[in-house]
Amino acid sequence: MNILVVNGPNLNLLGMREPHIYGSQTLSDIQNELIAKYPEVTFTFFQSNHEGAIVDALQSTIGKNFDGIVINGGAFTHYSYAIRDTLAMLMIPAIEVHISNIHLREQFRRHSVTAQVCAAQLSGFGSTGYALAVEMLLNHKSLQSKNN
Repeated sequence: MNILVVNGPNLNLLGMREPHIYGSQTLSDIQNELIAKYPEVTFTFFQSNHEGAIVDALQSTIGKNFDGIVINGGAFTHYSYAIRDTLAMLMIPAIEVHISNIHLREQFRRHSVTAQVCAAQLSGFGSTGYALAVEMLLNHKSLQSKNN
């Protein structure tokens, strides 16, 4: 199984950015945990602080052998219709992940424009949310193969 893991703005600063909210793990720590926990998965990791670069990364899955996407769009979650439209047109499932529970935070963080076009949203599970999203994609893939 091939999974693209996309992280948006400021997630490159995990471990030092508001650790009381986001924890002490770095983005690299999270990526290494995924690789160790799921040796059967080929991961492609991408992080950018630039909206267009994230759109390009998502579009790069077209015509390639990707089975799913895990996306933490960071602040783009709340207002990027460009990322939303890209996710909507892709033919593979995406799981939206947030380290903190966005529904218990500031009002502007409580709405996601991208959640509607994702298979699911995980919010508030800390960095474990990434592994839970991978589990969901693995289960989604096995359900698809059972039905075909």
